[in-house]
Amino acid sequence: MEQDKTALLNSENASRPVNTDPEAVEQILTRGVVDCIEADHLRKRLLSGERLRIKLGIDPTSPNLHLGHTVPLRKLRQFQDLGHRAVLIIGDATATIGDPTGRSEARKQLSRVDIDENKKTYVEQASKILKIDEVEIRHNGEWFDAMPASEFLGLTSLVSVQQILQREDFRRRINDPENPLTAIELAYPVLQGYDSVMVKSDVELGGHDQLLNVLMGRRMQRRFAMPEQDVLTVPLVEGTDGVRKMSKSFGNAIFLKDGPEDMFGKTMSVPDAQIISYFTLITDLPFAEVKEIEDRLTAGENPRAVKALLGWHIVRMYHGEAAADEARAHFDRVHGAGEMPADVPEMPVDGEAALVDVLVRAGLVASKTDARRQIEQKGVKVNGEVVEDVTATVKAGDVIQKGKRFFVKLV
Repeated sequence: MEQDKTALLNSENASRPVNTDPEAVEQILTRGVVDCIEADHLRKRLLSGERLRIKLGIDPTSPNLHLGHTVPLRKLRQFQDLGHRAVLIIGDATATIGDPTGRSEARKQLSRVDIDENKKTYVEQASKILKIDEVEIRHNGEWFDAMPASEFLGLTSLVSVQQILQREDFRRRINDPENPLTAIELAYPVLQGYDSVMVKSDVELGGHDQLLNVLMGRRMQRRFAMPEQDVLTVPLVEGTDGVRKMSKSFGNAIFLKDGPEDMFGKTMSVPDAQIISYFTLITDLPFAEVKEIEDRLTAGENPRAVKALLGWHIVRMYHGEAAADEARAHFDRVHGAGEMPADVPEMPVDGEAALVDVLVRAGLVASKTDARRQIEQKGVKVNGEVVEDVTATVKAGDVIQKGKRFFVKLV
């Protein structure tokens, strides 16, 4: 089925011209780009009018895509807009290992049941950015699930351990007894590289932290006597905490499935230092306008007003202008005038309950430890008053607020 659709897409688009506008090509090669290997070679191909196959792989390790995922997805869309073939690989096989890139410990291995559940809406979410009807969608379970052990071992023999240990995160863990590096994690870059062989990619996109993984595609193609793909990596987006990369596991993500008010409110919590990075990587504002915004901030304009503009643009992209207007107005009503939202969710409570437990049950925090930390950092209010006692109790009728945007009323 997938291969039939691929053949149809290739047939339908074979006669379409490729846009070779030099300015558009430079935009692809420079805006939000960290590494471009080989830049001169890729530029020449893009200007030649040749239709290239642009690969991006995403492992369904969680059910929701976030704005960090949109950076390479938006780059893929730029290639699409020029007339190149977008190849989106859903890594349902590689997700059983989990990409260890940048992690200080092994990922929890997922079952195929979990992975299949996670990937159900990936294409729908990606369609918010890509022209999805023109995307070649592949699942790497197509070639890995039925691969004999002998063939898998043959793949791993094509790469040396020394080559894989060039990765700094692997080197850090090699002598760490508490977070040992497993053999299957060492195989992950090899499997990602083999994806490039299977889809015959001309260019692979990825986050900057995946540089070794995407370079592995070049090495594997060379081993299979294929032309080597060019590589283009994009920056990682820091989450709303301004410390770590955006991730569901860090609780600092803005999800594509978030409603307009949540999306806007989360954007307003982004640190001021990240405003220009978000405008550059996550919105479609032209370079010149982003530079004007940067100049206004440098001249002393209130970052809150600029952040509201950022939030409006992000919500507009995924929910439309009317929703963006209402999300900004809602935020101003709640936080500008100090009002409580009209639609505060309610949660039943029997008698008195520990505030820590209620925060967890209401989903306002990830764990009791997180709840205690939020309280100690004066991030929790009950009936408008800051609570600093981690042993505090609450009862029916109390309104609990975590941070600026999250409320729950006990009934």
